[in-house]
This record gives sequence, structure tokens and C-alpha cells, in this order.
Amino acid sequence: MLLAEDDRAIRHALERALTLEGYQVTAVADGVEALAQAHRTPPDVLVLDVMMPGIDGLQVCRVLRAEGDRTPILMLTALVETADRIAGLDAGADDYVVKPFDVEEVFARLRALLRRTSPGPAGGTGPGGTGPEGAGQGGAVRADAQAADVRSADRQLEAAGVRMDLQARRAWRGGRELELTRTEFELLELLVRNAEIVLDHSTIYDRIWGYDFGPGSKNLAVYVGYLRRKLDEPGAPQLIHTVRGVGYVLREG
Repeated sequence: MLLAEDDRAIRHALERALTLEGYQVTAVADGVEALAQAHRTPPDVLVLDVMMPGIDGLQVCRVLRAEGDRTPILMLTALVETADRIAGLDAGADDYVVKPFDVEEVFARLRALLRRTSPGPAGGTGPGGTGPEGAGQGGAVRADAQAADVRSADRQLEAAGVRMDLQARRAWRGGRELELTRTEFELLELLVRNAEIVLDHSTIYDRIWGYDFGPGSKNLAVYVGYLRRKLDEPGAPQLIHTVRGVGYVLREG
């Protein structure tokens, strides 16, 4: 794990707590050091403070994502406005913890991120699983033949004219490939898997972000808007439909 936090007390406390939890932690004090360390020794997960001197956490996110780095990123922030969280998610962050925080919440969000990105069996806590020990292997654990067969069978998804290759993380509408961010891809995958089924807001928040931002959040609506702009075509039916007061559904017509 790479931890970047400019507050010395918070950095040292988190480093100790995470080490005791079983993570191998490299702690740095600013965004410049974070980028240098990420390039030198790519981590399995990053924990970044948003407000750091020089290069802040959002800029670190943008640089890594622009380079094609898909390492999960958990942001630490004292900013509580929805617009601030959306800015971080748009920069490429996967999740947020708001200061002051309980260290157990940080552990829980890290476990959720690693479950989403680990290629190992769901619920596993060894190498390739969901625990910190598995994270330290960088996902480079060879699966057995049966697990490989299951992944191969589940690699392709198709519904409502949308086709997805989950292993390559590519998606198409008809013959047109869609350029999607990590969160957009996962949201589309959820909708395609549940085509013709209305998914309520809480279910989508839980599956994509691991928690609900609350009834006043516009986060989901923002990402649905992004997806619609990339999916919709002139003269073609809209695919993502709003069910007012409930949620969203993927269907043609």
C-alpha cells in the first residue's frame, strides 16, 4: 500500500494501524513523493489525502489514470460537499473517507476496494482474495483450471445491443466501441447484467461505491448522464431509462 498524507500525526497513526492490520505500507508526505513512489514500486492500493502541498491528491489521481494506471484509490478528505466528492470521483478515485474518520471505516473501505479488484475467489482472505495478505500479492496468483473456466464463461456480457468484454474491460454499442472510465464501466456492467430489471438507487450505490451517499446525492445521476452521452446515438432508442422515485433500468425502446 502507498499512503500519502501531509499531516504527520495522521500519517504515522494510519501507517501503524494499517501495518498492524497486515498491510505492507509505504508512507509519504506529499503528492510529488506519491507519484515518484508509485512509478518506482507500483502498489496494490493507494490511500491519498486530497489536500496536500505541491501536487494534491486529485492531481495524483489524474496523472495515474491518464497513464492507464487502474490501481484502486481511496481518498482522505476534510471536504464534505457532494461537489467535492464528485470532483474526486471524476479525477479517478474509487472511494472516499471523510475526516475525522474511524480507522475501522478505512479498513472496511479498503477491503471493499480489494474485493472489487481482486481476481481471486469472492470472500477469500489469502493471496488473491479480499484480505490485505492477498492484496500484497498484486493479484498475480495463478487460478486453478476450474476457476479459469468460470471466468471465461462469464467474460462476455450482452444485452439491449450492448456488448462487454469483462476481462479486457471493453464495451461496444453495436459496432461502436465506448470509451469508459472505471466507474462508468462498472455501472454499465451492473445495468447489462440486470437488463430489463429496475435497480433502485440504494442497490446501485451499494454495488458500485460500497455505500449510499444519501437521498440528496446527485452522484449517481451524474454518472448515468455520462453513460447516456456515450451510449446514445442519433435516431437510436435510449437504453438507460429513469424510473422516477425508484432508480434505473437498461432496455431498448
